[in-house]
Amino acid sequence: MSNITDGKAKVKARVLSQTMLADNIYDLWLETSLAARAGAGRFIGIYPKDASRLLPRPLSICEADKEKGALRIVYRIAGAGTAEFSGWQPGKEAEILGVLGNGFPVSEGKGNRVILMGGGIGIPPMVQLAKELKESGTETVIIAGYRDGQLFLKEDLEKYARLLIATEDGSAGTKGNVLTVMEEKNEEADVIMACGPMPMLRAIKAYAADKKIKAYLSLEERMACGVGACLGCVCKTTRKDGHSHVNNTRICTEGPVFEAGEVDI
Repeated sequence: MSNITDGKAKVKARVLSQTMLADNIYDLWLETSLAARAGAGRFIGIYPKDASRLLPRPLSICEADKEKGALRIVYRIAGAGTAEFSGWQPGKEAEILGVLGNGFPVSEGKGNRVILMGGGIGIPPMVQLAKELKESGTETVIIAGYRDGQLFLKEDLEKYARLLIATEDGSAGTKGNVLTVMEEKNEEADVIMACGPMPMLRAIKAYAADKKIKAYLSLEERMACGVGACLGCVCKTTRKDGHSHVNNTRICTEGPVFEAGEVDI
């Protein structure tokens, strides 16, 4: 199908497999030509089949198998669109848009000790990121924060780095959040790369600033078009945009990954 802008394309994909990992969390593998351009922290848009839902749902890339031409998307049911996706079976044809956004700067890990922090549905992007960091020879630790003992993707993360776990209810690992683990285990980092809910990212930004650690944050935000046209996912920045001369930026195009000091969250 036709290209959109800046190498983004709307293409056909085929469902290879789908399983439920935890309550309302699904693991979807798609066969697609877009796998060749996937990278840690980037995302795709998946179009619902229901004609009443015109816009694609933005979902982060959990893992890419470039040899097999496949993308892995791990998502939580959040509405009618993702509820529809959860019923898709192998062989189902879908339309997707991608590859979208700017991902994590894997090259920043070279020669540094990197700690990855994922919280909730911000955990899936850590799989591809940990894989790419391991391939680059970077010393990496992952801290994953869950609500409870449903530790989805635990085995996948352990393949690529040492994994530490926090749970809100204390049913596994350390009781608390990702920063609780950081402090109780006396972990040290040169660089932090994180994805998760906004309160978690705010806390990581403050922690990194206090400790003088470089941090990169992937901002989770509701999006509409996913290509920067609708301005539905604008966030405030600490510096003025050179074109618009305002302290705003679009998460879908300039992000979703930002250096922590660049965004006012």
